[in-house]
Amino acid sequence: MEFLNHPTRNLFFTGKGGVGKTSIACATAVRLADEGKKVLLVSTDPASNLDEVMGFALGNHPTAIPAISTLFAMNLDPEMSAAEYRERMVGPYRGLLPEAAVKSMEEQFSGSCTLEIAAFDEFSRLLGDPKATVEFDHVIFDTAPTGHTLRLLSLPSAWDGFMEQNTTGTSCLGPLSGLQDQQKLYQESVKILGDSSVTTLVLVARAEASALREAARTSDELAELGVRNQHLVVNGVFQAIDAEDPYAVALEQRGSAAMAAIPEGLKNIPQTMVPLSPDGILGVDSLRRLGQVDSDLAYVSSEKSTERVEGLPLLSELIDDLVAPGHGVILAMGKGGVGKTTVAAAAAVAIAERGYEVHLSTTDPAAHIAAAMNNESLPTLSVSRIDPEVETAKYAAEVLERAGKNLDRQGRALLEEDLRSPCTEEIAVFRAFADAVAAGTNKFVVIDTAPTGHTVLLLDSALAYHREVTRQSSELPDAVANLLPRLRDPDFTRVLIVTLPEATPVHEAAALQRDLQRAEIEPYAWVVNQVLSPLPVTDPLLKQRQLHEQKYLREIKAIQACRVAIIPWQIDPPIGLNELRKLTHHRLQHLNHETDQHSFTN
Repeated sequence: MEFLNHPTRNLFFTGKGGVGKTSIACATAVRLADEGKKVLLVSTDPASNLDEVMGFALGNHPTAIPAISTLFAMNLDPEMSAAEYRERMVGPYRGLLPEAAVKSMEEQFSGSCTLEIAAFDEFSRLLGDPKATVEFDHVIFDTAPTGHTLRLLSLPSAWDGFMEQNTTGTSCLGPLSGLQDQQKLYQESVKILGDSSVTTLVLVARAEASALREAARTSDELAELGVRNQHLVVNGVFQAIDAEDPYAVALEQRGSAAMAAIPEGLKNIPQTMVPLSPDGILGVDSLRRLGQVDSDLAYVSSEKSTERVEGLPLLSELIDDLVAPGHGVILAMGKGGVGKTTVAAAAAVAIAERGYEVHLSTTDPAAHIAAAMNNESLPTLSVSRIDPEVETAKYAAEVLERAGKNLDRQGRALLEEDLRSPCTEEIAVFRAFADAVAAGTNKFVVIDTAPTGHTVLLLDSALAYHREVTRQSSELPDAVANLLPRLRDPDFTRVLIVTLPEATPVHEAAALQRDLQRAEIEPYAWVVNQVLSPLPVTDPLLKQRQLHEQKYLREIKAIQACRVAIIPWQIDPPIGLNELRKLTHHRLQHLNHETDQHSFTN
């Protein structure tokens, strides 16, 4: 990887969910540590899988990795950071103010905004306070999926602007005095991010059109924030070995076509191509091998061919049951990059073609619904995106009209300042999500949700939202009041947990299921996307990956508490109505099970 020839002190890894940011970041940390450098590896992702990739349990503070003496790692846990931040803000007032006043302050710091500003507060400390990481030669940040990262990195300007304009001394975060103390640290963080001599931004993508588009958008927006020392890593690049294997040839051609059409904004950025690994990247040894290709292609699998998984139904077998109620909400949830958009779009098309009215929407900041549909349409299918800017403007206008019309000039100015807070966007998006769910009372609504961490935070914010919206407008919309009951009603809401037959997506899906069940939301089914097992592949690397996925298919059968359906890997990309229809057909075309040399047994 070229950026390691002369590595800067700070290295940021970002990109679309599921492209391998964590693997590349961890491999970079291992290589630098192996060279004798003292390295701190930090994840700012709310849905971090750093523990799993490194093979060691991590916390909210630097933890030594036993396998490499100079490598330390940590997760910036939003909940823990928020608790610590809240105590720093409120603690000094305990015993000095009445108990009721202290409780009021605690409630002010309980909203979802506090989670974000608290995580950024810790992030800024590591980046902008020289004393915090003085013992390390390099600090590597495995950042969250793109939408969250952009918000995270833009917070210094957003919060500085809000503090400069705010004249009331209060905000949705409570007293601003605590934030004013951090202002210098935030400004220093912005300065370091833009200093090419100390900071490198590594954009991680796959050789896929959507991932490269996302990388280009990220590159442009971060450049506007002053982060211009950038490097592109294209991960998981596949080259067919067996030219007679149509699946291998199609996979290679798909990647080549994506790279040939790479967005203009990425063409002048230095690039590193990382070959597709035959197995999962877990543990220090596998991280050291990342990017290496065995010249004799004699991949040895720990999986036995006699332990292949058989009998998992196709996605098509779920559709009849999904439409049985005649209306309701279908949520596609899961880790970024697993194919939630594809599954949501395929389900929406299948239901619409059965004659039902369907609305397909997304809450994902990195939405790709339009691309999945190829801008095609059906008479009974409507498509939209919950746009944060649009929803925020609409929400602010409604609050000012409803709650501000009877206020005097000073009171209206206070409300307007409060609505300029970055937290207002979270409230507005949450309300739009609740409205989308409410629409399922008289038609089908299919929602492509954001990546797991963001989604769970969104669902968990119901009570905090209640407090926020009543503080600003003294009213709780019916859609919000009924949101959790609707999500908990299995006859109204069907949750499809989308995953891939790989370690991290499966384990995150299992964690998501546990989180949902704690919230009394029972998932309807797991959908395992891009499964190789039913395919008669002959390419050595694909055969190795086919064997490798058996372990995770067995795990899914063992841990899930509901149905399981699979979507085999498709020769043609699932873009446009015709290709989406194939995902829900009862019979798979182009599959020839008789040519498969392996027997599939439980």
